[in-house]
Formats: sequence, C-alpha cells, structure tokens
Amino acid sequence: MSIRVRLLLASALMLFLELALIRWLGANIVHLSYFSNFVLMGSFLGIGLGFLRAAGRDRGPRPMPLHALVVLLGLVAFVSAYPVTVDKTSNKLIFFTTGTTTGPPIWMTLPAVFLAVAGVLSGPGEIVGSCFGRLERLEAYRLDLLGSLLGILAFTGLSFLGAPPLVWFTIVGVLFIALLGRPATSVSVTLLLALLVMFVYPLRHDTGDFWSPYYKVSTALVVDQGQRTWSVDVNGIPHQRLTSAALRSSEEPWYLQTYRQIPHRPGNVLIVGAGTGTDVAIALAQGATHIDAVEIDPTLLRFGRQHNPDHAYQDPRVRTHVDDGRAFLESTGTKFDLIIFALPDSLTLVSGASSLRLESYLFTRQAVQAVRSHLAPGGAFSMYNFYREQWLVDRLAGTLEDVFGHAPCVYEDRAATALAVMTAGLTPEDQTCARPWARTAATPPPATDDQPFLYLRESTIPSLYRTALVLIVLGSILAIGFVLALNAAGGGAGGARRLREQARGLWSYRDLFLLGAAFLLIETKSVTGFALLFGTTWVVNSLVFGGVLLAVLAAVEVTSRTRTPPLIAMYALLLGGLALSWLVPASWLLSLGVLPRAVAAIAVSFLPIFAANIIFAKRFSATADAPLAFGTNLLGAIVGGCLEYFSLVFGYRALLILAAALYVGAYLVMPRAAVAGRSLGGRLRRRGVPGAAVAVDTAGAE
Repeated sequence: MSIRVRLLLASALMLFLELALIRWLGANIVHLSYFSNFVLMGSFLGIGLGFLRAAGRDRGPRPMPLHALVVLLGLVAFVSAYPVTVDKTSNKLIFFTTGTTTGPPIWMTLPAVFLAVAGVLSGPGEIVGSCFGRLERLEAYRLDLLGSLLGILAFTGLSFLGAPPLVWFTIVGVLFIALLGRPATSVSVTLLLALLVMFVYPLRHDTGDFWSPYYKVSTALVVDQGQRTWSVDVNGIPHQRLTSAALRSSEEPWYLQTYRQIPHRPGNVLIVGAGTGTDVAIALAQGATHIDAVEIDPTLLRFGRQHNPDHAYQDPRVRTHVDDGRAFLESTGTKFDLIIFALPDSLTLVSGASSLRLESYLFTRQAVQAVRSHLAPGGAFSMYNFYREQWLVDRLAGTLEDVFGHAPCVYEDRAATALAVMTAGLTPEDQTCARPWARTAATPPPATDDQPFLYLRESTIPSLYRTALVLIVLGSILAIGFVLALNAAGGGAGGARRLREQARGLWSYRDLFLLGAAFLLIETKSVTGFALLFGTTWVVNSLVFGGVLLAVLAAVEVTSRTRTPPLIAMYALLLGGLALSWLVPASWLLSLGVLPRAVAAIAVSFLPIFAANIIFAKRFSATADAPLAFGTNLLGAIVGGCLEYFSLVFGYRALLILAAALYVGAYLVMPRAAVAGRSLGGRLRRRGVPGAAVAVDTAGAE
C-alpha cells in the first residue's frame, strides 16, 4: 500500500471510529448520552498520543498498533457485560433517565471509558502520525483532511440507512486489518472475529432493536386482554408507548387537559414532537381539521406510520415533516389555532462537540416568541411533559408569562413526577383556567438562545461536570507522561536525554497547543450556531462538520499554492472574524430567508475558521517534527473541550472571547525562531533551496 493511500484510509478510519464510539457508547452507557463531549476528548487524547508515539520512533519501522483492537475488544466486552451508568447526584442538572444506578462507581467508570477510548484511537493516530513523518507537511495534512471527510461521509451514509453497530465495527475491523499489514493479519483477524461475535450474539434475542440517526431504538409488543401495546425505548430509557387515542385518554386523562384549557376546538394545529402519533390521534379526535406533525427522528415517524393503532399518519388531515421544531417555526409562514410541544425531551445531545441537546432551542425565550408570532387570532400554545422538578415547571411558566404578557394556565400532577400541562392563549380570553400560574421569587429566569440550558437551574458548572473534567485532565497528563516515558525507554541508554528532548519538543510547539484549544471552541460555536439557524437535525450537524473540514482544506490549498500574508496579518484577520461573529446577532440572521441566512451564516462562521487554519498551515509547514507538532495541536483540543463547559456559565458567545484570548496567547508564546524561520524558509524555497524551512526551524528549536 502506498504511503498516501495508507494515510487516506487511516484518517478515514480515525474519524469513522470516533463517530461510531460516540454513538455506540452513548446508547449503551445511559447517562453518557449527556457526556458525548467526554468521549470526544478521549478521542483527541488517543489520537494525540498516537502522534506522540509515532514521533518517538525511528522513521524506518512501520508502527503496528495491535493494542488498539485489543482495547476495543475489551471496551465492547466491558460495556456489554455491565449496565454501566454515571452516578446522578447533582440536583442542579436534570437527567431524563430512570434514575437507577448500577455497575462500577463513577470514579472507576469515567476514567476507564475515557482512557479506553484514548487507547482505541491511539492506534489509528499512530498510523496517521507515522505517515506524517514521511510526507511533506501540507501534503500529509491535505490527505488527512480528505480521509476525515471520507470517514464522515461514510458514517453519515450508514446513519441515513439505519445500519447497526455490527456494520460499523465490521468496517472498522476490515480497515484495521488492511492498515496493520500482513505480519499482523492473523492476530487482527482473530480479534475482529471476537469483536463481531459480541454484536452478532444479541441479534438472536434483540430482534426489536434498530438504529435511528439519533438513538438505539428498542421496541416490544405486549398483548394484554386483547389490547396490543407497543413500547419504545431509546438508548435504554422508556420513551414512548403506542396505544389507541381512546385508551390513552382514559388511562392518562391529562392528555385532554390542553383542550380543556382553550375555549374552543382548534382547527389548524401544529404538533412538535409528534413521535409515533399518539398526540396526533388525540388532536384528530378533538376535532382538528388539519395537523402539521413535526418529528425530528425519521425512524420514530416511520415506526408510528406502520404501527399506530389509530393510523393517525394515514389520515388525509395530517401532513408530516421530518424537521427540527424550531427550524420549522423559523421557516414556515403558516398561522395556527393551536401549537403543541408534545413531550419533546430528546434524551441525547446534538453531537460530541457541545452540551446542546436536540430540543434545547425549543424552550428559549426567543423560541416562545417565534411560537407566539405563528398563532392565528384566538390561538393558543400548549406544552406538556414529566418535568421532574418544580423549578423547571416554574421556569417554563415564567417564560410563557414574559412572552405572552399574562400568566398561563398550569395543570400539575405532583404524584406523576412533576407532570405539568401549560397553556397560554394569545390573549387572556383565549385560555380557560380557574387559577392562572403565579410567579414566586424562586422562579428561575428563562433560557435564551445564547444559554439554551433549560435543565440547568443556575448558570454554573455542576459538580458532576467538574469532577469529570478533573478526571479528564489528570488522565490526560498521566497518559502523556506514560507515552513519553515509553518513547524514552525505547531509546536505549540515552533514555533520559531522549525524554528531555521530547519535553523540549513539546514546549517548542506550545503555540500549536493553544491553537488546538482555540479551534475547538470556534468549531463548537459554529456547530451550535448552525443548529440554531437551521435546526438540530443530524443532517445539519453532518453538513457543518463537513463544511468545517472543507474550510480547513481550502486554507491548506491556499497556503500551499499562493503567497499568503505574514502571520501577524492573518492573526489580525482572525481576530476581526471573531469580532464579526460576536457583533452579528443571531436574531438578525433568523430574520433572513433560508438562502440569504445560509450565505450570511457561512461567511460569518467560516471566516475565522479559514483564517485560523491559514495560521496553522503556515506554522505547521515549518515544523521540524510533523508528528510531534500535530500531536501537540490535538492535545490542545482537550483543553478546548474542557473550556467549552464555560458556556454553561457565560453562554456560547463567550466562547468567542475565550478563543480570541487563546489565539492572542498563541501568537505571544510562539517561538520567535519559528517566525524568523518561516520567513527565511519561504525566501529560500522561492530561490529553489529544498527543505529550507524545516532546516531553519530545526535550528531555531535547538
């Protein structure tokens, strides 16, 4: 296999495996659905360690990281054998789970999963790192980006097709076998077969399991006294139950409370979170003449179309939309007599890059304002759910009062896990309740588009997150020290000298470390910003990550093919781009049509990404040790992942300030020899002196 093909495939494996682990671990370690960022940072640590390991080897032997398959096998076995959960002790953050805690304690589970993910990803990282050392810097970076795009496209396609983990990890294993080479084929094939057995065996029993783009969906049919009931669990948590509208209304009469809190029967109805169709069937039974049913998960919608006992989705009065509820509100011009948010708790995050959940932008003050603007005269808005905490009921009711200008109707059943049905008419006459909700001094303020953390009572980092971040930092430091010691031990009698050289090498790339931390923050801001502007769907998420990689690739091409401005000018452009992102309000972008909104959002979001990667490409092209430099940059992304949690306190716009501070710090701590070396190396290359930049940078580092 040529070195270029090897690098392309290894980079594709790296991204594909990272996405597969985020999906699979989030589905099987229940509470980890809320800590996808935790798996992402473990991936960054593993890839960075792989690059450090490649940097510590001689350029001759090809790395054979069989340990990655062994660790993957152990991780799958561990997660499959134990019902591992993360302890839920904080009362400041609500988790929509059953609340049961089993398996190993938190201090064992979190470090084990984090380090196991790092161990798995260190294998592809080592293969990619070894290729970086044998190619010209920007060519290696270009192939790495193309491979990453290939990995994202492959996993996105499998998500669209609903492929199960058996398919994902078969692809992972085959790529591992191809990349490890002939000497390791027998061992790697054996490990792959053992891995696949773990996924094949449950298929004999869990025939009702399938994978949507967001969840592992488990379904079961129960027949009791002639009544057929489908239960639907997602990621191991009870989520929906399919019964007839008549049976559901008699068993849980609160479903009818919305229609008791409005003075007339609704005509045109919008239901967000339509799911498998129960709420749609009830609305039809209550006299709705037309229903727009919005559901973000196409798999749940399809299951409801097939199995809803009332055949709600076959009714000609119903039109379905696979979309994010907030995005639908921002794009439609229809006015509705009744808008319902029907139990839209997603139980999962948008992606591994942020603390944003699928429904986060549905319950902000700005979202409720969008709802109000879509009500016809005499219309009303209603939401209901099992809110678990009284303060959450009060927060939502307070948001309705702020937006509608009067107190909403609130029906509560404290015995049913803080069940509440809240209804606000366009005017007080458009709602019917004996005693409207009353605000208290303890009512939390509304969530906003900048801080859409509905389930966080106070603007603080909960103790559970703080503990996890401390464990991440400690585990990362120990893992980096272990790899450096391992590299030094491989150097024979000069091990101590080798260790000092590696430490000096890491320090010489301290600016790349800060660049990695800053870039993760602006990438997170881009992901959350596009989720607000175009929806939190998996399609939007995939397009954003693909767009980020294309912007990075464009920066590499510009740097390699044209004469770019000096670093100080690019840093100024970058800071200007961050300032522009800060100054342009999301409300203005949301006021635009879809096409001009897309153009403006791309220009605002991708300008700093493009400038940041011009800076990185210029600096990286002049490095003496490509694997060490790139690994240092990846390790910096772990710090960026930790800093992302400050958005819980200050909001997502604050990430732009943090990123700007890190970029300024990167410029200030950049070795002056690197600046001089980049300038002199460029002049020498233009005069036809090969390898001049690397030679100058090496001299400067020494």
